[in-house]
Amino acid sequence: MHMADALISPIVGGTLWLVSGGLLGYSAKKITEEGDGSKTSLMGVLGAFIFAAQMINFTIPGTGSSGHFGGGLLLAILLGRYRAFLTLSSVLIIQALFFADGGLLALGCNMLNLAFFPAFIAYPFIYRVIAGTSLSPGRLAAGSMTAAIIGLLMGAFFVVLETRLSGITELPFTTFLLFMLPIHLAIGIVEGLVTWSVVVFVARTEPALFMPAKKAARPRLMPTLFMTMALMTAGVLSWFASSRPDGLEWSVARASVTGELRATREPLHEIVSALQQKITLLPDYGFKPASGSREVAASPLNAATTLSGIVGSLSVLVVAGTAALVLGRKPSEPKQS
Repeated sequence: MHMADALISPIVGGTLWLVSGGLLGYSAKKITEEGDGSKTSLMGVLGAFIFAAQMINFTIPGTGSSGHFGGGLLLAILLGRYRAFLTLSSVLIIQALFFADGGLLALGCNMLNLAFFPAFIAYPFIYRVIAGTSLSPGRLAAGSMTAAIIGLLMGAFFVVLETRLSGITELPFTTFLLFMLPIHLAIGIVEGLVTWSVVVFVARTEPALFMPAKKAARPRLMPTLFMTMALMTAGVLSWFASSRPDGLEWSVARASVTGELRATREPLHEIVSALQQKITLLPDYGFKPASGSREVAASPLNAATTLSGIVGSLSVLVVAGTAALVLGRKPSEPKQS
């Protein structure tokens, strides 16, 4: 559900850049105030894991579409809402800068749609109400499924709303919405199942992570385990991701009268697009095509995908880990005279 710049006007994109930037600052302030080092220390490795997991597109049967794990709710459950928003925003920034996955102008929109709704709405007002502080698999399943679906549907609705407010495409609001919501309902079900599975696993392996901040101990097994899973997923499992269009691309194609997206490009779109092309290292998680190069026969063994996954995961580890290191420092106490 990563929005491209073609769907967004500069006014909408710029406004949501400011909104998301404000949320980043607010989240950083709250993390510093909370001082929960046991969770802050996991931001880097969990961010790397979510980056890798998002590379695995799964086919949605009977639709010709695919979806991928978002991870916002899982991060909120394991890290809390503020760390989750910062961590997933780090993933989205790396994706946009290095891999052209989501537009630079639309980055603020993507932070809102993919990180804000699961972390600040679905987690505190749906998941925690249903699951509470219980670690029983039944309540965790009910909370994970409900919160994942609602959070994803809210994000999908706002994609349609932001596109409508931008007014630069021919997509009819109602038609676009009628395609977006059902396909993201299906994706949300998978999101909920994956979230529930991981939370149950963590609850059994590191139950101290779910204790109050004052009692929680720094997790010992989780950092190594999640980083290993991230590198395995990004380096190998990503070869077998579905090549079908994701839910947003699929919905755009079907909601468009012509079957193609036609947008009015403004000068800022051209400037941002040129900038993104220059700074992108591995566009669409592949090598930049060389002039005169021929296409190679399709094979699941893809060196570009492996490199993209490992570089991306390590980049998120560095960015989110550095943020965690800075925010996790305890403020120095004033010296007594």
